[in-house]
Amino acid sequence: MNQTDKARLFEQAQALFHRAGGITELSEADLLTGLELTPAAFQATFHNQEEFLVQVVRFDLERQKQEHQHLLSQLHSPVERILALLQHGIAEMQRAPKTDYIALQREYPRVWEVLLQHLQSYSAPQIHGLLNEGILQRQFRGDINIVLVTKIILEQMQLILNSAVFPPDRYNLAEVFRSIYLYYIRGICTEEGIQLASKHFARI
Repeated sequence: MNQTDKARLFEQAQALFHRAGGITELSEADLLTGLELTPAAFQATFHNQEEFLVQVVRFDLERQKQEHQHLLSQLHSPVERILALLQHGIAEMQRAPKTDYIALQREYPRVWEVLLQHLQSYSAPQIHGLLNEGILQRQFRGDINIVLVTKIILEQMQLILNSAVFPPDRYNLAEVFRSIYLYYIRGICTEEGIQLASKHFARI
C-alpha cells in the first residue's frame, strides 16, 4: 500500500473514530468493516491493530501541527496564541469524548508513547517559546519560572486525560480543560496580557 492510499485510509479511520467518539471505542473487527479491509490485507500492511493506531495517531498529530501553523499565523501576541491553542485543544477533545486514556495506556502502550513523545518534542518547546516571548512583551509576568510553568501545563494535560480523576461519563472533558487552563493562564498574565486575552476568554 503506497503512502497516498495509506493517507486516505487514515482519514477514513479518523472519521470512524470521530463517529464512535474515540480511538478506544472500535475493535479491530469494527475497523475492518468500516474500512472495508480483509483481515489478510490489514495484517499484511499493519501487522496488528496497535501498529495501525500508531500510524493513525502520527498522521493525526501532523494534521494538528498544520492547523496550529495556520492558526498561529493569524495571531500576533503570545497570550492570544496560547489561548488559541487551548481553543484548538478543546475542539480536539470534543471530537473524542469517549476515549478511555487509561485503557489506551494499558492496551496500546506504543500509541500512548507516541502521544507522550509529541508532548515532549513538540508541545513543550512550543509552550516554552510562547511563554518566553510573552514575558519579553510584558504579557506574562516576568517572575514566572518558564521551565516549571511549561511542565505544569503539560502535567495538567495528563491530569485531564486521567479517567480515574475525571470520568468522561461524569465530566465534560472540554469544560475540565477550560476550568484548569483558562484560569491558570490568566493567573500568569500581566494586566496587559489579561486585556489582550479578554476576547478569547469570552469565546472558550
